[in-house]
Amino acid sequence: MNTPSPVTTPQTLASAGLVIGGAAWGVFWIPIRMLEAQGYVGAWSGFVIYLPCVLLLTPIVLLHAGRMRANWRTLARCGLITGCAFSLYGISLILTDVIRSVLLFYLTPLWSTALGYFLLGERISPARIFALILAAAGLIAIVGFSGSTAAINLGDAMALVSGLLWAIGSLFLFNARDISVPEQVFSFTGGALIVTGVFLIIAGPGLSEITLPSVTQNLSLIGLTALLVLPMLFLTLWPATLLSPGRVGLLLMSEVVVGVITAALWSGEPFGMSEAIGSVLIVSAGLVEVLGNRPTPKASQA
Repeated sequence: MNTPSPVTTPQTLASAGLVIGGAAWGVFWIPIRMLEAQGYVGAWSGFVIYLPCVLLLTPIVLLHAGRMRANWRTLARCGLITGCAFSLYGISLILTDVIRSVLLFYLTPLWSTALGYFLLGERISPARIFALILAAAGLIAIVGFSGSTAAINLGDAMALVSGLLWAIGSLFLFNARDISVPEQVFSFTGGALIVTGVFLIIAGPGLSEITLPSVTQNLSLIGLTALLVLPMLFLTLWPATLLSPGRVGLLLMSEVVVGVITAALWSGEPFGMSEAIGSVLIVSAGLVEVLGNRPTPKASQA
């Protein structure tokens, strides 16, 4: 008698996709820094990435015009919040160390779990508590012993705020799961482009200054980066419509490991025993979250 194969649920696929997408975001700093080296300082690097993304996704507007008009308020809210989160994150990757930027962004799970508890009525299971302890310990291991004792700078602050905005945005995405993912991706890129454009208009020289290189010299880099960002966005936003904010924040911690390791290898930033221990703790937090957490509404526990 054949044993039936286990059923792969949408939540399982979404969790796997989110881990892959998070890992891909872990190398997002590389094209950002490459563009900076070509003269795209501060917010300009994000602007030239999100602009072609919006252009490539324009057919979605034509195909889903009716639905997008009907849901424009929800799409605008989700797009501006999540877009602002990643716009700030992209800028922070230039204004501060990659490791600091990634880790400050990933205070998100703490906020996501709080939002899930207070606004979604999720019960915080022992597994989630353990996962949060592991994640916090990993962050402390890296931040506390990395040898970087500089005061919080503008890039650090942007990374911190971007994590908070992503926690809020992932909650909105979860509540807007009836809206198709392509529409959400378009609203995200549109929101990121708008927010980045606003920074270019109102920010000081440190954020908006640019030495204009030849467009043709960097067209291949910009185009390739945009083509890589789009699937990363789908792998990030689709799971966020199926999984709770706390789960999203913890699974996205795959970006921490990839970001820390690649930064240590190629950015000249330190990677020692404390970073290795912190990365293991953070990965363990994600595993505990996937294998041990089964969120249920508080009302069902009565």
